[in-house]
Amino acid sequence: MDRPIEKKKWPLRKILWVSGATLLVLWIGYYIIFADKSSKLNVEIDKLTIETVEENLFRDYITQIGTVAPIQTIFLDATEGGSRVEEILIKEGSRVKQGDVIVRFSNTSLILDISNNEANVSRTTNDLRSTRLQMERQTLDTRSSLINLMYELKEHERTYNNNKVLYEQNHISKDEYERSKEAYELTNERIILFRESWKQDSTFRIIQIKTLEEDAERLQRNLTIVRKRLDALEFKAPVSGELASLNLEVGQVIGIGHRIGTIHVLDSYMLKVDIDEHYVNRITRELKGESEFASHLFPCHITKIYPEVRNGRFTVDMIFDKNIPENIRIGQTSRIRLELGESQTAILIPRGGFYQSTGGQWIFVVDPSGKFATRRSIRINRQNPRHYEVVEGLKAGERVIVSSYDNYGNVEKLIFK
Repeated sequence: MDRPIEKKKWPLRKILWVSGATLLVLWIGYYIIFADKSSKLNVEIDKLTIETVEENLFRDYITQIGTVAPIQTIFLDATEGGSRVEEILIKEGSRVKQGDVIVRFSNTSLILDISNNEANVSRTTNDLRSTRLQMERQTLDTRSSLINLMYELKEHERTYNNNKVLYEQNHISKDEYERSKEAYELTNERIILFRESWKQDSTFRIIQIKTLEEDAERLQRNLTIVRKRLDALEFKAPVSGELASLNLEVGQVIGIGHRIGTIHVLDSYMLKVDIDEHYVNRITRELKGESEFASHLFPCHITKIYPEVRNGRFTVDMIFDKNIPENIRIGQTSRIRLELGESQTAILIPRGGFYQSTGGQWIFVVDPSGKFATRRSIRINRQNPRHYEVVEGLKAGERVIVSSYDNYGNVEKLIFK
């Protein structure tokens, strides 16, 4: 006879264990699928600098420090080697006028050179004078000899003509006639040869005189140059200005090319400005700027760009457009604002220490709840002393952390506390 089988019920303890295990599996699955697995770091919000992203006018400029320099510096170099400093007339730092004697030198070898040149000039001049006198005397002698030959020719010609008539009348012998004829012809040939010789001698004498004249002129020029070298023993200021440096001592012997000192031309001033090499492609001649002296702005522009980059910086020269600041001094510094381009509306964030850590490639953006900040990729284009121009990754109204990220490592989320 059949009997109904009663189903056994799970005990409460077993139900509780199964339920707990199921909830644990579901929680683990949820964590694996949905939980935030990004690295986190707790930070104190009071130690952060948080700024708001804004859309505003971006002014494309940079601020640099310029140093006042003279408009021109003249270098003073020795032009005569072996000179000895005898006397220093103007001290370093004094004002000088063009032509003022700064230093007196002495140079024994230079004086000997001048004496030798003067002797050579005198010798050549005497040779020229002697040659001219000799040529004039020879010309007189030649003319006298030619006159005698012409007289002799006329006598022989007359004798020849008379003998010709007498010979035709048979009053003289043929031998006497031919001798008179030969004497006439010989004298005529002598005159022709004499004239050719005179012409050649004259040509030679003219060339000789011309050569001596050129030698004398060259020696005279050399003597003038050497005498100018003697004048250089009194070293004079080539321009008016300030004798900025003088590297000499009495009794010192200097060589040619030795740097004696420098003179600053103080007719005007310029600014020497060192600029970061980041801007080397954007800096051009005639680029405008403003320099600040005593809370006043003075327009200026770039006149020269030095191509060499040292320690990550290059140098430019700037001059004032119109007015020069009063009481300006060499070595004085000024803050200079250089306009690199036109102002445009853009998304801006204030400058901060984050840029040194990220290179401007990412930034921490604060969540609207204000409880945490997450890492976000951005792209920065231009920058000025106050703002970065953001072209990708941010929009106006968002808040970002702009202080330094040096202590955050590679975390992707900052939890505020």
